[in-house]
Amino acid sequence: MTDTSDLTAALRGIVDDFNALTTADRLQLLLEFSTGLPELPERYAAHPELLEGVPECQSPIFLVVEVDGSGQDAPVHLFFSAPAEAPTTRGFAGILYEGLNGLTAADVQAVPNDISDRLGLAEAVSPLRLRGMAGMLGRIKRQVREKSGI
Repeated sequence: MTDTSDLTAALRGIVDDFNALTTADRLQLLLEFSTGLPELPERYAAHPELLEGVPECQSPIFLVVEVDGSGQDAPVHLFFSAPAEAPTTRGFAGILYEGLNGLTAADVQAVPNDISDRLGLAEAVSPLRLRGMAGMLGRIKRQVREKSGI
């Protein structure tokens, strides 16, 4: 059983859902998360240079974080650009979106860096792909620190 006591409610639910499934079903759930990733708003779709690339990912993925205000309680909003033909990468972005979007800056900073390992996907996807998700999280946390001032 994977320890989820240090996760926010949303992430705890996602990790629990993944770990309740067989390996094949975990991969299917990952693909479902890929379809739930929202499209970029026009302010970013028209200006892709405002997004940061994640070179750890095998597929081209870009992200940007918006923080409403400053300090630990500032709400965080995530935006991703990931190609539809890269469902694994989109799935990881979808998990991070579902698990982190709308949290406070402090809650995002408190997310354990090993969240990708806790999904039980090591048997289903390559370690390189899991590092891609860790790369996304690292960039999100850095942008949150920079933009919230914490």
